[in-house]
Amino acid sequence: MNLLNRHNLLSIITIASVILFSLGFNSSPADDYEEMKCRKKLKSFDASLKNLPLNDVIAEVGKSFIGTPYVAGTLDEYPNTEELVINVTGLDCVTFVENALIFSRLIKSGKTDFDNYKKELELIRYRGGKNTGYSSRLHYFIDWIYDNEKKGIVKDITPELGGVSIGKDIDFMTSHRNSYKQLKNNDILLGEMYEVENNINSRDIYYIPTENISSVYDRLQTGDIVGITTSIGGLDIAHTGFIYKEGGSTYLMHASLKNKKVEISGMELHDYIMGNSKQTGIVVARVLE
Repeated sequence: MNLLNRHNLLSIITIASVILFSLGFNSSPADDYEEMKCRKKLKSFDASLKNLPLNDVIAEVGKSFIGTPYVAGTLDEYPNTEELVINVTGLDCVTFVENALIFSRLIKSGKTDFDNYKKELELIRYRGGKNTGYSSRLHYFIDWIYDNEKKGIVKDITPELGGVSIGKDIDFMTSHRNSYKQLKNNDILLGEMYEVENNINSRDIYYIPTENISSVYDRLQTGDIVGITTSIGGLDIAHTGFIYKEGGSTYLMHASLKNKKVEISGMELHDYIMGNSKQTGIVVARVLE
């Protein structure tokens, strides 16, 4: 290739890059890496998993993430815009639950391609299944369960397990606005989050106190989604994971902040929750076929 042609080619590439960036096609190498890892994982599961009940698929998919590093804050890397963040190589407790559920639902549907993954991720992560901005993300896990119950994805079984009223108002985000980059200097978003919290507080919210957890073990199933309630003022759920049954015992499969990885708890659920004085009980959502 002569120098003139090389120069022309480089000019064309530069112009094309500017156009793509202006249209929003500005993925970073990290984004591309996560997409590649996601595509690879989608192809890694045995087709026979499709024949298992959904809760058992969740158990197998969840175990495939064991050892994945705990990484917090991955959904807030773009403070000026609400992106559909894809990250399967570093998970916090909520993104672990989301990804294990999404992969499992895709396996059951037989639609394990990346485009369907993105659609499923938006469906589960955002209010009404649509990303319309920061406040449409289901930040509070109580709200996550409520909205995904409306979509027919899960059912909140806490009341039928003998749950009692949580007895507190949920307002942690607005009362700690300086802890959230998006809310700190944006009164419009703050107002939207006030509305979200008001909607949450208009509902009846139930939880199973810690002292009653072991009495419902026999009614819990592997793959049930667990939200661990907290005594922290204004906050609903401090941690999430899945029920994992083995050898007649009931464990928590989760992305552990303490141990910095996805794991199955070394002690049963009740004892695990007793290990943190700020943890007060659980809410339970059952995934629906």
